[in-house]
Amino acid sequence: MKAIIPAAGVGTRLRPHTLVIPKVLINVGGKPILSHIIDKALESGIDDIAFIIGYKGNQIQEYVESNYSFKYRFYEQKEILGLAHAIGLAEEYLRDEPVFIVLGDTIFEADIESVFKGQYSSLGVREVEDPRRFGTVELDENGFAHTLVEKPVDPKSNLTLVGLYFLKNGKILKESINELIQRDYKTRDEYQITDALQILINRGEKVTTFHVDGWYDCGKPETILSTNRQLLQRMKQNYKVEGSLIRPPVYINAAAKVENSIIGPYTTIAKGSIIRNTILVNSIVGNESLVQDVCLKDSIIGDRAVISGSFKTLNVSDFSEITL
Repeated sequence: MKAIIPAAGVGTRLRPHTLVIPKVLINVGGKPILSHIIDKALESGIDDIAFIIGYKGNQIQEYVESNYSFKYRFYEQKEILGLAHAIGLAEEYLRDEPVFIVLGDTIFEADIESVFKGQYSSLGVREVEDPRRFGTVELDENGFAHTLVEKPVDPKSNLTLVGLYFLKNGKILKESINELIQRDYKTRDEYQITDALQILINRGEKVTTFHVDGWYDCGKPETILSTNRQLLQRMKQNYKVEGSLIRPPVYINAAAKVENSIIGPYTTIAKGSIIRNTILVNSIVGNESLVQDVCLKDSIIGDRAVISGSFKTLNVSDFSEITL
């Protein structure tokens, strides 16, 4: 089974982290966002993946080549012209055979093996309270998708697309993308995959939907931390560190070092980092960073950062209130 993972986005909402690394390599739940997606794909029987890269794409290529040995190929999106344009670059993966497409910042839980065995193309969906931020799907009386709208102003459905697309025939999608670009049909100044799929449906392709049980947003710092919490809650690992208090759920890489600290809950510490004389709550620490003599909450620390604080002395009278 072939798959396409678009990962060319800049990730402006995740600055300053994305000033130095692409969004898909930000660590969450113990490993980069992209690694969660790749691992799920491989577990589901996918063995050949096309990566669409752009911004700092060399780092994505180096990460994949250093950590995986399946069959893969990289395509560069030199101009950010939209998701449909990005997917269309992987022409060798859009042939007369099935293909699975998953966005590079979409960590998910779903039974996609059953989807692959189905009779029809299918789109991953979830119901949300405010669908105006997403592509929406309207179904006909037989349960097939008939109308897709990208970020509707007046939504007719709260069933939204979450970045998972299975096509029984990749060639049909390629033809729809070509038509979209030839017509120069853009939504919000980009060629949208939602519009390409609508062309595909208008041509007579039957498309169903499948429910995505877990869908974890990685678009903003607060949602990165929320995703980290949810992923850690699924883990069963117990950590004991002599001289420190570990409050689960947490993830501490075997190559990290924790000394005289309180860690957790909901905290991830990546490879090679040193945490000393510190309290960390609901936070993420990247690779090879040093954090010492501080109390941190709701924080994201990148790779090879140094965070160092100091102890304070107070002489406080009765009924005082101090926030440090």
